[in-house]
This record gives sequence, C-alpha cells and structure tokens, in this order.
Amino acid sequence: MSQEPVSKSISKSTRYDRQLRLWGDRGQATLESAHVCLINASAVGSETLKNLVLPGIGRITVVDSSKVTERDLGNNFFLDQDSIGQSRAVRVKDLLLEMNEEVSGESVTREVTELIKEQPEFFQQFSVVVATQVCEDTALSLSRLLWSQRVPLLLVKSYGFIGSIRVATPEHCVIEAKPDNALEDLRFDKPFTELQAHVDSVLLDKLDKTEHEHVPFLVLIYKYLLKWSEQNDGRYPSKYKEKKELKELIRQGIRINPETGGPESEENFDEAMSNLNSVLSETRIPTSVENILSDPQCEQLTAKSTPFWILTAAMKRFVSAEGKGDLPLRGSIPDMTSSSKQYIDLQNLYREKARKDASVVHKYAAGICSSLGLSADYIKEEDTLLFCKNAFFIHLLRMKPLEVELSTLHFNTDLFDMSLDDEDSDLAWYVMLRAAERFNAKNSRYPLPTDVPQLTVCVEELLSEWGMVGKKIKEGCVIEMCRYGGCEIHSVSAFIGGLAAQECIKLVTNQYIPINNTTLYNAIRSTSLSFEA
Repeated sequence: MSQEPVSKSISKSTRYDRQLRLWGDRGQATLESAHVCLINASAVGSETLKNLVLPGIGRITVVDSSKVTERDLGNNFFLDQDSIGQSRAVRVKDLLLEMNEEVSGESVTREVTELIKEQPEFFQQFSVVVATQVCEDTALSLSRLLWSQRVPLLLVKSYGFIGSIRVATPEHCVIEAKPDNALEDLRFDKPFTELQAHVDSVLLDKLDKTEHEHVPFLVLIYKYLLKWSEQNDGRYPSKYKEKKELKELIRQGIRINPETGGPESEENFDEAMSNLNSVLSETRIPTSVENILSDPQCEQLTAKSTPFWILTAAMKRFVSAEGKGDLPLRGSIPDMTSSSKQYIDLQNLYREKARKDASVVHKYAAGICSSLGLSADYIKEEDTLLFCKNAFFIHLLRMKPLEVELSTLHFNTDLFDMSLDDEDSDLAWYVMLRAAERFNAKNSRYPLPTDVPQLTVCVEELLSEWGMVGKKIKEGCVIEMCRYGGCEIHSVSAFIGGLAAQECIKLVTNQYIPINNTTLYNAIRSTSLSFEA
C-alpha cells in the first residue's frame, strides 16, 4: 500500500518541535527570514553556524579568504583531509548546508578588511554579523561600520581554554522577554467591571458540594477579599497581618463534613490560601517599562521609527487615558482546580478585557502611523495584541560601542578595580585576552611559551593605562595564555559556538534578553561571567 507524502508543514513542525516550544511559530518564521553572515570559518565560527543551520536560519553567508590547512583539521569537525588546500569558506558552507536542506547560503572568499573599505554596503543585507577570531583592529573597524548601519555584531573568540562573546548594537528592543516566574496580571486591587460582575454572580451558599469544590480559587479570593474589605473600612490588605486575617477568612469558608464534623477536602480553597500573596500583588508599571515610556523616542517619532516605538507611544497614550495609569491587561490566568465551564468563563472574561485594551492601543497606533504617512498595515492587529500581552516585560538595551570600551578614557575601571582584588577572578582572563591582542598588534602573531616576559609587559601597560596602580595578574594566567599560542580547542569552541548561536537567535527574533555586553567563559574552572566592559 502506497503512503501519502507527508506535507512540508507537518515535517517542519516535527523537525522543529522542541524549539517551537521556546520561540513559537512567530519566532520560527522570523528565524527563517533571517540572513546571518559569518566572518572566518574557524572552529568556533563553524560551531556557531551549525547551531543556526540546524534550527532553520533562512540564509547564511561565510566570508573567509583562507585556505584549509592541517591545523584546521585539528579543531574543526566540519573539515576533512580532502578539504586541505580548498577555500575554507566554500568548504564549511557546503558541509553545513548538508545539515538542513531548507537553509540556503553562499561563500565570499575575500578579506573582511577589503569589504569594509571597498564595499561597506555589503553588510547591510544581514540580520546579524558574527565575526570570529578577528584581531582588535579589524573588530574595531567592523564594529564602527555596523554600528552606523544598525546591524547587530557578535564578536566571538575561542582562545585555548578561554572563550568570549561581545554583542555590539546601538539599540535592541525585546517584546517577548519571557521571564521566569512572572506574577500573573489579575488586577484584584483595581478590578474591572466585568470581573466584579462575574464574581458577584457566584453565590457560594447556593452551590452544591461538587460545585463548591470547583469554584476557581481566583473567585474565592476575590469574594473573601470583598468581605475582608467591608470589615476593614474598604482597605486593601497589604501588610502580613492583614493577609493572614484574609487567609483565615478563606479557611473558615471551607464547608464542614456533616458525617465527620471536620472540614471537607476542598482543593480549591487550599489553592486560594497558598496563592494569596501572589494574587494580591500590587498592580503597577515596572520601573524598566516606565523608563521606556518616558524615553524621548516615544515622542520623537518619524516615518523611520520601528514598530516597537510606535506601539510604545500608542501604549503610553492608553496608559494616560483609558488605562488610568496602568498597562493593558495581559489576559491570562493560572491553572487551577475548577470545572471546565467555570474556568473557561473566567479565562474568556480576562481575554476579552485584554482584547478590548489592545484594540484601543491599536487605534492609537493606527493614528500615529497615519500621521507619519505610513501604511495602514504597517502595524498589524496581531502585532499589537502580542505587544500588549507582553507589555509588562518589554525591554530596551542600549549598548556601549566597542570603540568606547577600547578607549582608556571610558573603560569600566570600577568593575575591574574591585574584581581584580580576587586573584581567581575570571575578569583576569578578559585582561589577558586584551593583552594578547596588544601583543598581536606589536608582533603580528599571538604569544608563544617563550613570550611570557613580553606578554607580561602588555598586561602591565594595560593596567597602567586603566589607572589600576598596584593591581597584578597572576603569573600563571600569563604562562597559560602563552601556552595556548592563539589556538582553538574544539570542545571550548563548540561550547562558545552554542552560546553565540543563542545570542544570535535572541537578536533575530526579539525574544529573550541578550547579554549586555560581554560574556566570558573559563573552561579551566567551568565558569562563566557576563558583564559590561
């Protein structure tokens, strides 16, 4: 019997099932439309692209003028004996594309420095540029160019047992931050009319045993909250003692079993008492969101403004008017013991209120778009719904340019001055990476075991320029750095490549919050550190 062919959409959902649980259909669609550029098909570069090709990045471009050597075979699993003498860009690109037929790609066998000088517009086509194993001068030139083009840059380095990632982009706006353990947006301190009416319609005394055991705990909390408030001059419980009194009031609401004389086993009441503190949390705009709403970009809108800023401006108008100082309702409720009907009724009530709030925001956004001469569908209704659903978690990152970090005048000396008091601080390896780059600038190669005195001088020069008089780096770090000789170790490159790919996906999908701005990995101790240098 012949089998019907599996549709492409079904095979895609099966192939990408696990990642779709992380970033959803919307994130996957964004990923599949992205174009990522890799500069240098090194071991860490190849591992980074591997972790983008497998989840289905749309297109890749590999820029590398090198030929494959025997040294490459020692750390890059995407190259083999037959690759020696061939273009490293072509070979790595071809082998990577074999891993996912839905990804397309090309290779460019030119020096990146040539492209920067002779064809700077080349980089404008990319969603993200990943530059691996580039020297400091090249990194600086590339960073300046991409900063002006507003193309995100990841500088990735694997150096012996040490790895680093530096993200450089002027501005990155996150809509779906997806924080862990976020409190629900229930508005019990500022109840909306539909919620009040729904709770009033539930008459606990009229319910039979089964119905009473399946009243959603949110309804229970709100009903007993009203009762407590009536007994306390209309106040809202905020202190520990007051919440304890409310919890006891809920406990007294558990029915008594006529046969045993003891309380019935009513799980919904137990849930009400255990969730009381989180449900009674104050409704307020997070400080980070307030800062975004007060950002000048909200007022200084132009036809070049991104949807993020137009939606933020629209939401600001909602907060000032219909929201009465609050953000749009999120529209979700937690799981709980309940009958299906009661739960769905409550869920629909919150969803409908959230939809109404988002509709108002969308009208404001449409008006802003019209005033800016933008098309009516510049911001779609589903975009507004998503934005409002995540309004409490929107995030804005403005990063420090690489040239500022490399400038002695603006270096974050306070962070390093305090941290380097600990001889085992991982920040010492940041100093060593910078010292190795200085050595390379002087000698056109990275330090070898015989170069310990010269590398020590580079370390002392850096610390002196940063004003860290009296600070020292352990001699063991200097010796270890010279022992590496600038080489890559595959296991370290694979780990760093995985991290770098994650940061790329964050930047492309605008989901989750990327690092700001440097992550350092120490494979000697299996530790990592993120900081703003």
